[in-house]
Amino acid sequence: MKTIRNLSISLAMLVFVSLNAGAQIKLSDIFKKITEKPGTTTAATSTPSTLEIGQGIKEALQIGVSAGADRLSVKDGFLGNLAVKILMPPEAQKVEKTLRGIGLNKLCDNVIVSLNRAAEDAATEAKPIFISAIKQMTLTDATNILLGNNNAATEYFKRVTTSQLMQKFSPIVTTSLNKVNATKYYSDLTTQYNRLPLVRPVNTNLTEYVTQKAIDGLFVEVAKEELKIRGNLSSRSTTLLQKVFGYADKKKI
Repeated sequence: MKTIRNLSISLAMLVFVSLNAGAQIKLSDIFKKITEKPGTTTAATSTPSTLEIGQGIKEALQIGVSAGADRLSVKDGFLGNLAVKILMPPEAQKVEKTLRGIGLNKLCDNVIVSLNRAAEDAATEAKPIFISAIKQMTLTDATNILLGNNNAATEYFKRVTTSQLMQKFSPIVTTSLNKVNATKYYSDLTTQYNRLPLVRPVNTNLTEYVTQKAIDGLFVEVAKEELKIRGNLSSRSTTLLQKVFGYADKKKI
């Protein structure tokens, strides 16, 4: 009751002062001034410096890529995510359909599970590569990302990390494919299919296929995180992020 009484008195005094001073102040503006918390009027709304933009973008991207890579590098990170789940290679989808038609569902399922397990293994190596790309980012890169399209950061990562990811992932995927028996399962599948009369033999470079699909999946998750921090105010967890992305919001209006 005491708080409400003090608020009423303060409001009345401000109205009195503003009317006597001839100021054109709306009651809603007066109420906002009374009730807002100290320090909330400048930190998140002022124009950030170029250095702050660089720091804010790097902070946001480290949060985003860490979250995306972590989600994919656990069991079922790929297999349980329909947006990135790895299916049979395109040239083997006819094989899958044919073999499922004659009751070899388990063989097909084993291949799909093992391909995704290999990608999940490889995803554990993604974060250091992304973090390195963030550290090398220039202030111009950061500003272009901040004021660019909603996928500007993802496109930046594609441009500067794809080659490194391919080189890093390829041997890991090869090892993982063997570890989870994907190579064996796929060999069993194609062998069964190639024995059928009048079919064209199927050959697939599994390492190349899974490596590319794993990288594609990472970029899908990074794009999700980028969109989240651009469009969801609650994802801007620090004063710096609020300031930098609040500035971007105003520039895009």
